[in-house]
Amino acid sequence: MFGTSGIRGQVGEEVTADLALSVGRAVGVDADRVVVGRDARESGRLLADALTAGLRESGTDVVDLGFAATPTVARSVAWEDADAGAVVTASHNPPEDNGIKLWQPSGQAYDSPLQDLITERVREETTDLQPWDGLGERERRHAEEGRSSEAHRRHLDALVDAVELSGSLSVVVDLGNGAGGIAVDALAELGCAVETLNAQPDGSFPGRPSEPTPENCETLAATVAATDADLGIAHDGDADRMRAVAGDGTYLSGDVTLALLARAAASEGDSVAAPVDTSLAVDDHLAAAGIDLVHTKVGDVYVAERASEPGVAFGGEPSGAWIWPGETLCPDGPLAACKIAALASERPLVDRLADIETYPIRRGSVETPEKGRVMDRVRDEVTDAYDDVTTLDGVRVNLGDAWFLLRASGTQPLVRITAEARNEQRCEAVLAEARDYLDAAIEAVDGA
Repeated sequence: MFGTSGIRGQVGEEVTADLALSVGRAVGVDADRVVVGRDARESGRLLADALTAGLRESGTDVVDLGFAATPTVARSVAWEDADAGAVVTASHNPPEDNGIKLWQPSGQAYDSPLQDLITERVREETTDLQPWDGLGERERRHAEEGRSSEAHRRHLDALVDAVELSGSLSVVVDLGNGAGGIAVDALAELGCAVETLNAQPDGSFPGRPSEPTPENCETLAATVAATDADLGIAHDGDADRMRAVAGDGTYLSGDVTLALLARAAASEGDSVAAPVDTSLAVDDHLAAAGIDLVHTKVGDVYVAERASEPGVAFGGEPSGAWIWPGETLCPDGPLAACKIAALASERPLVDRLADIETYPIRRGSVETPEKGRVMDRVRDEVTDAYDDVTTLDGVRVNLGDAWFLLRASGTQPLVRITAEARNEQRCEAVLAEARDYLDAAIEAVDGA
């Protein structure tokens, strides 16, 4: 039921009001108070109502934030002395999708044991429904006309308190018609001159697709390059992700952004958590400062789990999820926007990019309806053939000057391939090596 970042799927197919009701009932078995919010998708209104109904049927009080960024909801769990938080969102997915993310009081997403518990309760229809006089209350905390909500204000104060800018910046923020408007407010309070793109919340995402990829951020990059802006910021639909553009219009890759933010957050002897598909460029940039990179499974849930451990100063995913455990264990896109603005105010991002050596990296995928059996075969063959193999998430082979990863997609009938080396020729050779193992495994499974 849960993927790498909550429950997610097409509305009317995988995600229905019935599912939201069941999840509300499952969470309500042992939660007395839950914070609920949603992104701009129109389907979110009915799904949030169904989720809230399931909670209240269980005697659980609901703090209803209405339209809010995911990190605002996640932070509000502790502020409201609640037992859990729930956001109705499909994050960066297209408008036909929606989903549910669940949060702990620490700001961390539900980890694997909690996900398994909720899944079992939904499957077994385990509930604790209350009689008419035991239903939970619903307290609406929506923003009043012309005013921000209390949750918005508290999050805004936390963002402004978390950073200091060395000088004023000109920043262009592309909200992607999503819930990240708090980033604009925070940057303005920090003294930045802010211009916006796609600032009107709209769950059909008319301005650009919700995921802030290089292709989807071309207008942002062009705007920054054509003006005197120092920085560009892009968020996804629920603002848990942040991507950046340097003052010359260069879109920062996820690995480069990870290297920049992690190096600034960590000190010598600290560790940084990042998934197994992270570039060698991050390892090298951090190692130069005596900072260790520790790998996790792919997914911000797993990065947050590792970031909660002592000695881990930062966690990040190249996809755009960034976690400062001293602030919150939720990926907070607006916080990341403020953090990278602080870096840009001290030294232009264009200059900082020159400090990070990047390497050829290739990513691809192969369709197979038998991805589980294929990966079992790959794991056996690769483990026998190489000395340095990790199976934390898929099969990752460390070749010293290069690496490759074969990993089943969590949501599609695909096996993903990633290969990286410190020169182009070696990268292509390693990619071909990985592809040979995958092709052989698919052939063996198909012929079985």
